Amino acid sequence: MNSAPSRWRRTANLAAVAAAALMALTGCALSADVVAYDLPAESARYSFQAETNGTKTVWEYTSAQPTKNDAPPSQPCVGDIIQKKPGLPCRPEPLIFLKYDLGLDLDNTAKSDGVHHITVTGYYQERLSTPPTVTELRAEASFDGGKTWKSASVKASGKNTFTVDINHPSRDEAPAGVGLRISATDSAKDTVKQTIPKAYQLG
Repeated sequence: MNSAPSRWRRTANLAAVAAAALMALTGCALSADVVAYDLPAESARYSFQAETNGTKTVWEYTSAQPTKNDAPPSQPCVGDIIQKKPGLPCRPEPLIFLKYDLGLDLDNTAKSDGVHHITVTGYYQERLSTPPTVTELRAEASFDGGKTWKSASVKASGKNTFTVDINHPSRDEAPAGVGLRISATDSAKDTVKQTIPKAYQLG
């Protein structure tokens, strides 16, 4: 079987993931300049990184050439839009994205000198088949601009959702605010590690 079309389709789809990663982090619209990567047809382990506004995200995941289409009609593949070559197998890459509810006050700060609760939810690009489930999440907090990190307590609180308890110091002990470093693993052993140097300030 000629693998070139499928390699293009996966190339285009990974490009969409790159754009989606930046959109998820910045809330910006999709750029016209999309970077593409060639991937082999056989199953392999990949590392993919994105950084914007100081926030760094690193994914480790396994992917192989799709045998059937697994992209919903509401989210067509980039190959269909740019290259006008519909009908080839296509699916989103299995990257874990993270959504945060930081539980901040109206002035976008959190109280110092106490335990603060945040909620972290893992999610995936929409697909027709059932995506993996996030099975583990680890959290660390930094109060000195990322020089040192302290582990935070994590408890599962729903599907792909976790509650993180962070022990805040006094405001004077965290002049650089609170940084977060979150690592998640799913049932397919795919992982994500996201480092936010300054997630919020203490009030």
